[in-house]
Amino acid sequence: MLQGSCKIPGIQKIQVIVMRHDMLADVMSKINNAEREGKSYCIVPSSKMIKNVLNVMQKNSYIGKMHEEKDVRGNRIKIELLGRVNCSKVIRPRFAVKASEFEKWEIRYLPAKGFGILIFSTSKGVMSQKDTLEKNIGGRLLAFVY
Repeated sequence: MLQGSCKIPGIQKIQVIVMRHDMLADVMSKINNAEREGKSYCIVPSSKMIKNVLNVMQKNSYIGKMHEEKDVRGNRIKIELLGRVNCSKVIRPRFAVKASEFEKWEIRYLPAKGFGILIFSTSKGVMSQKDTLEKNIGGRLLAFVY
């Protein structure tokens, strides 16, 4: 979309509109990129699902403190990075996983047994595979982090 013009004749200012199809995937890639660059924090868009996933990551010590900031374009979350995330990605499609099938998905997405976490959306909320195993419930596979 072209909008307005620059002070230099013949050059126009271009405004880029970002369309977000999967905000959780955008957040995970922002965290990956910021960790690779060695930044101490990153700012991501906010939603209820993103907050829940970040809480699971925080509980497992992959990220530090986070707080929500009000912005003109919407709420944003500022995340303190600890340098512990090697890879964080969203899993598409969101596979339905039974409590007895967790090991199959750990082998598929995590580099070694007991290294990293799978993040699930369950009827009891968003939680890691360790919590779902303790409660013996299944859910939808959202993401993995190691």
